Amino acid sequence: MMMIKKIFLFGCLTILLVYSESIKAQQKTLQFIWTSDTHFGLTKPLFRNDSNVSAAAINAAMVAQMNKIPITYLPNDNGTSAGEKIGAVEAIIVTGDISNRQEAGIQNASISWSQFEVNFIAKLHLMKNDGSKSDLLLTPGNHDISNAIGFHRPMVPLMDNASLVGIYNLMMHPSTPMNIGNFSFERDKIHYSQNISGVHFIFVSAWPDSSERVWMEQDLKLIPENMPSFIFTHSDPNTEARFFRNPNGDHSINQNDKFENLVTEIFKDGLSVKDSTTIEQNGLVRFLLSHKNIKAYFHGHTNYAEYYEWVGPDKNIHLPCFRSDSPMKGKYSSKDQTKLSFNIISIDTEKKELTVRECFWNAHPLETTQNLEWGMTHTISY
Repeated sequence: MMMIKKIFLFGCLTILLVYSESIKAQQKTLQFIWTSDTHFGLTKPLFRNDSNVSAAAINAAMVAQMNKIPITYLPNDNGTSAGEKIGAVEAIIVTGDISNRQEAGIQNASISWSQFEVNFIAKLHLMKNDGSKSDLLLTPGNHDISNAIGFHRPMVPLMDNASLVGIYNLMMHPSTPMNIGNFSFERDKIHYSQNISGVHFIFVSAWPDSSERVWMEQDLKLIPENMPSFIFTHSDPNTEARFFRNPNGDHSINQNDKFENLVTEIFKDGLSVKDSTTIEQNGLVRFLLSHKNIKAYFHGHTNYAEYYEWVGPDKNIHLPCFRSDSPMKGKYSSKDQTKLSFNIISIDTEKKELTVRECFWNAHPLETTQNLEWGMTHTISY
């Protein structure tokens, strides 16, 4: 009997050690789902077998596919964790334009935010390596901000800050949650960071303008200089003049100037939204060159999946950039629904390697059972 007990205990210890090593191996690889520009409030003329399908329904379909990710195998493409089952998902990242701008015929931000909550909070059932629910990490986009502060074309209502308030409460964790009455876009900034297994994730608002870079400078002082860092934001580094604060007159949002005041920085390159953003981009370049540990930049806004290198106006930087498709406004997927995609970000913290894979979630729109398929893959060493 004593021998049987010893054998049993030895067997249990062996299983425990194997399980522990398995968890340890899993934790060196981080998996994330990343999408952008959900644009609740819009409709698609055609989706699967239906016409005029709402963003709520389309995002629900996408979320259902995201819930399949843990049992999905990565392709054999020589990227990070190639051929392995994905398993745990540390976070779902959405880089802005959660609500569409509430212009004529588009629902208000309050309705859009409530639909986002249903889909991305109630219907997502993913878990991290430690067994807790996967994080939801959000940044605001230009549509979210315009809904809150106004726009140079009429909106109904003129202002509705519900999506900004929702993002702020979820991401900034105030001791007393903000509400639509006491939230201030000028005061209540949405920017934050997370350290996950030795990697620093920085989330900033519409674009990392000079005021956001002041906060980022302080944030980066809190980590080792060699800790790899990634920026997640809404707009591409080669941003547009209209994002900046109006340099004319009283700096207001108006139909003549058409500046949108999405960031704090006053536009310096000229007086028109048609002017280049050379000065503003060079400010970002200088910041990046002084922080060599920033290894990649992730954004939405222009609505198609792509990897590219940003070189800046003077071609003096080489920043790896990743761009995301949109479930509603994809440059290519809006014309071909089989190209709808979100992204899987796989990070090997031991090899210091990152792979971003395009995941087609609607490759067979007429089939009842949708299988995920893989598109572009790109790997960088950081």
